[in-house]
Amino acid sequence: MQSVLDELASLGGSPIESLSPEQARLQPTPTDAVNSLLKKTGQSTSPTNLIPGVTSVDRMIPGAVGQMSSRVYTPSGAGPFPVIVYYHGGGFVIGNKDVYDGGARGLSKLANAVVVSVDYRLAPEHKFPAAHDDALAAYRWALINARSIGGDITRVALAGESVGGNLAIATALSARDQKLRLPSHVLAVYPVAGTDTTTTSYREHANAKPLSRAMMSWFVRHTIKSPADRQDTRLDLLRADLRGLPPVTIVAAEIDPLRSEGEMLAERLRAAGVDVERRQWDGAAHEFFGMAAVLDQAKEAQTFAAERIRKSLSSVDQLSPEGKTVATK
Repeated sequence: MQSVLDELASLGGSPIESLSPEQARLQPTPTDAVNSLLKKTGQSTSPTNLIPGVTSVDRMIPGAVGQMSSRVYTPSGAGPFPVIVYYHGGGFVIGNKDVYDGGARGLSKLANAVVVSVDYRLAPEHKFPAAHDDALAAYRWALINARSIGGDITRVALAGESVGGNLAIATALSARDQKLRLPSHVLAVYPVAGTDTTTTSYREHANAKPLSRAMMSWFVRHTIKSPADRQDTRLDLLRADLRGLPPVTIVAAEIDPLRSEGEMLAERLRAAGVDVERRQWDGAAHEFFGMAAVLDQAKEAQTFAAERIRKSLSSVDQLSPEGKTVATK
């Protein structure tokens, strides 16, 4: 983990919070650091070599407003496969499916599932709730079109990293409230679950890398339209009614300002009667999940998450809150 962080520092990026969103999107990423380490040791950086047995194709799918780019990962073997709709991280402002390829591709192989990773609209060009609206649109698309990508419409899960973890849970809540078919499982990897930057982990890791409190404040400032948005239960999941959700898995990193809110989210889910399991990797930092090419902890975390998802996806058909399958509208 330290080698990745040192390599990231050596790539010469500027503090995100000191930049414009356009400049921030051009900065070196943790994925760049991983690839740099692989090159130094003479290893391939090709995703298909790092994770054999998974093919991918980019395609456009309908978002809430217009089309959005997606990447569909398919494991080897005969389908139909379960489907995982995957949301990348980046604070709603930066990030894309390329930066978060490692986590999505790893889950496709380990969960033996088709994964659809979507490039939802980013702030500040598209402020809250644009990303949430696109996330729900992607889930609706998967429910209707799973067969066209070799998937099984009765076995669809949601997953995401950081703000993508927030989108995964918020989308499950929207599905419940709009009486859509519920996802079979929700994976939230170090999710943004609240809007309080004074928690224990925010204090302990205020200056952590690659995510700091200053960066999170910068993300929020560019994402919301007004202070009232901070109270919206799609952003502040800790205020939401969490009852009726499918099983949830939370992957946590020790060195992460978001650690405490993930702990609180697990407690709230448990209190709401949701089957939830949270596991923390000590010594790991935010963004570690997609680093399986160089980090054993990432391999462990991906395997843990995939096993939890596979268990849910192999169980009895999930129904809507009213007990009827309602997948299309």
